[in-house]
Amino acid sequence: MIEKINTLKAQIENLAAADAGEVEALRIKYLSKKGEISLLFNDFRNVPAEEKKAVGQALNELKTLATERINALREGLAQDSSAVDGLDLTRPAAPVRLGTRHPLSLVREEIIAIFRRLGFTIAEGPEIEDDWHVFSSLNFAADHPARDMQDTFFVQRSPDVLLRTHTSSVQSRVMESSKPPIRIICPGRVYRNEAISARAHCFFHQVEALYVDRNVSFADLRQTLLYFAQEMFGPDTQIRLRPSYFPFTEPSAEMDISCNLCGGKGCSFCKGTGWVEILGCGMVDPNVLQACGIDPAEYTGFALGMGVERITNLKYQVKDLRMFSENDVRFLDEFTAAR
Repeated sequence: MIEKINTLKAQIENLAAADAGEVEALRIKYLSKKGEISLLFNDFRNVPAEEKKAVGQALNELKTLATERINALREGLAQDSSAVDGLDLTRPAAPVRLGTRHPLSLVREEIIAIFRRLGFTIAEGPEIEDDWHVFSSLNFAADHPARDMQDTFFVQRSPDVLLRTHTSSVQSRVMESSKPPIRIICPGRVYRNEAISARAHCFFHQVEALYVDRNVSFADLRQTLLYFAQEMFGPDTQIRLRPSYFPFTEPSAEMDISCNLCGGKGCSFCKGTGWVEILGCGMVDPNVLQACGIDPAEYTGFALGMGVERITNLKYQVKDLRMFSENDVRFLDEFTAAR
């Protein structure tokens, strides 16, 4: 009996298996009810009384060895199969949570798509700019308040290097390097030294448009604005233009749209007026054209600019600007259907 036990022990110590089927076959061969170890236990009754203690201990050790060896083979195969490309296939499955696009990205892409249908192309420029492209080339006076440190972020206390306060700097760069006709939109992030609140932030996003060519008129500007408003807010949207002032356009105007909540009847959102302001616009000042190397006697143009946050507020009624930059997943989840 001891010799049979030692023979089986040597076999079990050298067991190997290439797959789970072979492991199961080894378990049946040695540990099943009709397996070789079970047969030895059945023969235990025929062992002389004086040998039972030693033989019984040897049988128990053999069964423990076989169990541990077969379990080790099974675990080794499981680890090998789960190590494919570093993926643990033994982990329980979990649903993959899909993210959503940011509401500002959704609205910016919608604005860009509308102007692309009108033939505008995208132009981009640096966020760290110089005084010439942000202010001087755009007809800002030397003592204009926007040049003060209270309104603008200057880099390394330099009066000539700053974070752009509007994407109009891209327009001036394009006019310097291109010849009319020019038809561009300039989306991007801008910075202003303002206290952060529900209605203001130190950085925000703009989309500006510029069209320069021969015989461009204010009527072209108005028709472009009407098309944009009705594409963005619905075909029943009406617009109105109010006289205003911007250093780089003359004449200048601010555009209101009929309130998309009350249909122009008056509500708390539009403060009972039926109108909501969304952008500024105007004909490009001849001084700006001349500063950028374009002959104002031959060419005219219009420009317009809007805040992406403002348009997003109107479309989705987001009342606190801080929500756009706080990365609150609960807030972003509200735009799942709009992605």
